[in-house]
Amino acid sequence: MLKLTWPEAARWRSGRHYLGRRAPAGSLLAVASRLCGLHAQLMSSAELAAWARVDGLARNEVQGALWEHRTLVKTWAMRGTLHLLPSSELRTWYAALSTCRHFLRPAVWKRAYGLTIEDLDRLTDAVSQALAGCLMTREELAAAVERLTGSAAFGVKVGQSSWGTTLRPAAFSGRLCFGPSLGQRVRFTGPESWLASNAQAPGPPVTVPSATAEVARRFLSGYGPATVQDLARWWGGGGVGTARQWVESLGDEVCPVDVEGSRGWLLATHAAEARDSSSARMVRLLPAFDPYVVAASAHAERLLPGDWRSRVYRPQGWISPVLLVDGRMQGTWSHQVKGSRVEVAIDPFVPVPRWVDRAAGEEAERLAAFLGGKLQFSRKSG
Repeated sequence: MLKLTWPEAARWRSGRHYLGRRAPAGSLLAVASRLCGLHAQLMSSAELAAWARVDGLARNEVQGALWEHRTLVKTWAMRGTLHLLPSSELRTWYAALSTCRHFLRPAVWKRAYGLTIEDLDRLTDAVSQALAGCLMTREELAAAVERLTGSAAFGVKVGQSSWGTTLRPAAFSGRLCFGPSLGQRVRFTGPESWLASNAQAPGPPVTVPSATAEVARRFLSGYGPATVQDLARWWGGGGVGTARQWVESLGDEVCPVDVEGSRGWLLATHAAEARDSSSARMVRLLPAFDPYVVAASAHAERLLPGDWRSRVYRPQGWISPVLLVDGRMQGTWSHQVKGSRVEVAIDPFVPVPRWVDRAAGEEAERLAAFLGGKLQFSRKSG
């Protein structure tokens, strides 16, 4: 069995994330694919996750891929959170997301939302019908659902504060995605019509077994070595048993890895490279909700210099921006844009070597240039 230390595992994983050596300019879609999508609870974080990994990323490149070229799609995906996914890969994601039935508990929907599962199916069908070929704000969609179903109550469900939960079934089944916002109001549309003119539009349907195997393969490719618990937590549906089945379906494509006593999995084609991965120094500023940090939540203590978990994984699901050093989380950071000034503050958990301090300053300079401002940099002593 391949054996790795946690520093070795962190270096390998960060390399797979294009954090050791950035991807060349024009690689936005390749990076989004490798990461299994860009986490987009905050659009600014999705843009900065790409900035951290793509050399020469243009300031408006992510927005252009979403709303002009339509090579990325914003939708609810794993864990029910917003992601930017490559358009050409949507069939795989939709097929895998169709297995997320754990949230369809009749008693929960009846108690919390006053809906039966039959009601939810009817509402979802109406959402799909309303959005075909249309861009709609939430208010417009609520009115359309009411008109199509003849139910004022259904319209209220789409318009109320829990609208995200009500609309996720449509997103998971490939019948809803986000369109460009209208001012401060989000808009939705149907993926099929939205991507109809896109050369990278989704291909033919994908079977569920091939889709779930591909999701497991992609997760191990970008986030390995990983345990089935890591996969289950990252996916957010089906539990450890389902994650184990997905990994086992890959057969000889995967190999076991011992990371300081923790048994995980890696793609077999990556085993030799992971064992021999270089130890080149690396410092990166990862934004809030960065995919690297999200996926490490089950074993974050192994990537921290002490009892600092609560500084990274905050209440209400907030995940802080992280100072990453050789794949390990060594501090947090923040930034503010004030006119032509970009203020960046680094807060290490423990004292860091001078080379880390210098490299963090260089990353801050790079961030200021990306945001189009002049850097004002500050640091705490750690």
